[in-house]
Amino acid sequence: MAPQVKFSRTVPDADRIHYVNEEDVRIVLSRMSIELWQQLRAVHFNDRSRGARVLGYVNRERRDIALCALPPRVSLKGRGQPPEQFGARRGHKWPTIAVRRFMLYYVFLHELGHLQPVDKHARSVRLKFAKEALAHAFAVQWRKRLWAEPFIHPDLVHNPPSSRRV
Repeated sequence: MAPQVKFSRTVPDADRIHYVNEEDVRIVLSRMSIELWQQLRAVHFNDRSRGARVLGYVNRERRDIALCALPPRVSLKGRGQPPEQFGARRGHKWPTIAVRRFMLYYVFLHELGHLQPVDKHARSVRLKFAKEALAHAFAVQWRKRLWAEPFIHPDLVHNPPSSRRV
């Protein structure tokens, strides 16, 4: 039986928006092995991005993931991922679908990578789970794996971008 993940959503201030929702996250999780996300207790959609500097984070206990609301006009340069990989053009405003892909298939997977235990016998929670480099590698590996298999879904965000779709 799959673990039950809870979701919470706060209404963002001003014109900020949540690019992804509960259904999007559930689809990504359904495509992965339960062992990879059984630690996950909840996903929160909040407005704590401090501009667009924080896109997501895990809580101290490594049980919850938060995905942050962003401004409607955003360019996610300098995050270590080429924009073309998500369907955007370098130096331009990112299309909504590209931001959604980035939030799901990089930010969410990266934060899920932080929930992966690397030393189950460590004395502190901080040392027990993956740090930045391993979380980044987890996100890249799983994005490639998920996008390598065609996924039939009406929402194109769940497949890699192609020049004819974006």
